[in-house]
Amino acid sequence: MKYIQLTLALLLFTSLTQAQNVKDFSLTSVTDKSTFTLSKSKGKFIALHFLLKTECPYCIRHTSEYFEKASTLSNVIQVFIKPDSEQEIKAWANKLKSTNSLPIYQDADAKLADQFNIPNGYQFHGQVVHYPALILLNDKGEEVFRYIGKNNSDRFSFEQLKAKIEALNN
Repeated sequence: MKYIQLTLALLLFTSLTQAQNVKDFSLTSVTDKSTFTLSKSKGKFIALHFLLKTECPYCIRHTSEYFEKASTLSNVIQVFIKPDSEQEIKAWANKLKSTNSLPIYQDADAKLADQFNIPNGYQFHGQVVHYPALILLNDKGEEVFRYIGKNNSDRFSFEQLKAKIEALNN
C-alpha cells in the first residue's frame, strides 16, 4: 500500500512540475528600445535564450543561426537575453551575422536568470557567469522545457527547438 501511495505522490509531483507557472516580467531591448512583457505575449510559445555575459563567439554564432531561421517558427516568440551593460550588448549585437534582426534584451545583474534558477558559477573569460540556457514557455506562459548548457558551446540548436515545439504540439 505504501508503494502505491509513493507512486501516486511521485506521479502527482511530476505532473505538477511539467508546466510551471512563471511570474510576469518585462525586459527592455537595448537594440531597438522595444519591451517584452510576458503577460502581453501569451498565445504563442516563448523561447527565452539566456546568453552568456561577456564576449562569446558561440553566442554570436548561436544567435545568428536563430535570427536566420526564426521566421520558420511563426508560433514562437524568440527572446534573446544578455546580462551585459547597454554598451556591451550594442557592441556584441553589431557582430551578429544575419540578414534578419530581433531585439536583444538586457537582464541587468542577471535578475531574471536568477528568477528562473539558471545556475551561476560558470568560469568564462575570467568571470563567473550563469550557464547558457533556453527556457521554453507554452502559450499560457508556463514553463514546459528547459535546457541548461554545460559550457559556452553547449546550446540547444534551432533544429532541436523546432523538434521540441512539434512534439509539444502533438
